[in-house]
Amino acid sequence: MKIQLRYFASLREALGPSEVLELAEPATIGAVRDTLIARGEPYASALARGRAVRTALDQVMAAESAPVGEGAELAFFPPVTGG
Repeated sequence: MKIQLRYFASLREALGPSEVLELAEPATIGAVRDTLIARGEPYASALARGRAVRTALDQVMAAESAPVGEGAELAFFPPVTGG
């Protein structure tokens, strides 16, 4: 199955704006993140466990336990501050 990945802010600078990821089967957001970390650098440091990274699934904030299905859009971004 294919999903669309998007990166924002500092993650976009490290990983690029977007890419398509092909997975063997449906997964959770956490499993997708682990798959990306396993690629090595620059993914390993940009998405490292313990680093504050927020995720949105189909443009709605979602927890890492949320399932990701065919054609989903998964966005990664650092916490945003501002007023």
